[in-house]
Amino acid sequence: MTLVRALDRFFRHDAAGGVLLMAAALLALIVANSGLSDGYHALLLKKFSILLDGEGLSKPLILWINDGLMAVFFFLIGLELKREMLEGKLKSPSDVMLPGMAALGGMVAPALVYLVLNWTDPVTRGGWAIPAATDIAFAVGVLALLGKRVPAALKIFLLTLAILDDLGAILIIALFYTKDLHLDYLFLALAPLAGLYLLNRAGAHRIAPFVLLGTVLWVLVLKSGVHATLAGVVTAFFVPLKDKYGKSPLHGLEHALSPYVLFLIVPVFAFANAGVVLKGLTFSDLFAPLPLGIAAGLVIGKQAGVFGMTWLIVKAGWARLPYAVTWAHIYGLACLAGIGFTMSLFIGGLSFDDQAHMNAVRLGVLAGSAISALIGYSVLLFNAKPVETKEPHPAPAIHN
Repeated sequence: MTLVRALDRFFRHDAAGGVLLMAAALLALIVANSGLSDGYHALLLKKFSILLDGEGLSKPLILWINDGLMAVFFFLIGLELKREMLEGKLKSPSDVMLPGMAALGGMVAPALVYLVLNWTDPVTRGGWAIPAATDIAFAVGVLALLGKRVPAALKIFLLTLAILDDLGAILIIALFYTKDLHLDYLFLALAPLAGLYLLNRAGAHRIAPFVLLGTVLWVLVLKSGVHATLAGVVTAFFVPLKDKYGKSPLHGLEHALSPYVLFLIVPVFAFANAGVVLKGLTFSDLFAPLPLGIAAGLVIGKQAGVFGMTWLIVKAGWARLPYAVTWAHIYGLACLAGIGFTMSLFIGGLSFDDQAHMNAVRLGVLAGSAISALIGYSVLLFNAKPVETKEPHPAPAIHN
């Protein structure tokens, strides 16, 4: 019973998702460099097929994870985005201004750092978006380890920044990672889209029809050449916030899905994608343009982009720092934003399809994310102290 209570406390902790993610990545690193390495890679390349009269889907397990399971991950992101836009942190433009601009800076600066180091190589240059993303679970998990010693407003700022960062990553995938477009499948995808629209308009209460139509949409989008995970985001935006009975299918689905995504899908993705093969690598390999560009983008680019843009917006008088948040807190948060992990590995997989480049991607992502986590945690720990969780007086309005 004591063990059950301990596990329950662990899974309820904000850092649980980040801890499991780290454990899955570490396990992948160990397995990929042990006697199980050949079996590990062979398993990921095993083909799994769903066919009807010879037609259907036949893909290696790694692609079922990256295209299939991650569609569920993006479906959850879509649900969170819709909820935040309608009733949460993204509802008020004034609340979005500062973290939104920080997120923009935190995407542009890492991409520029990467491009500076990879511009002369037309192959690796295509990976410019890899260091532009922030891993919500990891970043929030590290921040959660500090508990109430950092302002509550800092966690809200980080969550808003990371959500907007995910929105930016979704747009990047849609615009820059679509290959061999097949318009006939996109045309067919209009049918499930129309069904989702009608369900939304009718305020449908049951989730099953949304899941069924979303699955059909996923198959057609996958066949079209557009990355299939985007079907998850699109489906999520059709789930009603309120149904015809006044209940919230969106809230219910988000609440039910979150544990499976956080504690199963994301760790499985990490285990399948974080297995850096260290055999034959030397310390100098980390300084090759591809891994160095990713690591420097996450560590230097994120810090410069997030902190620099926040400083500019505040000093220009367009926004102000949240209550009890200092510039040291913002710098620590900017470092945590450099934990790219899940999204960076995902975009890396879209950028390169050969093992040599992917091994370099994994090396850069793991190194950059680990350094960012250590710096961010150290900065926030050094400046940590018990803080009030509520603002004592209403904040004065900002006038331009």
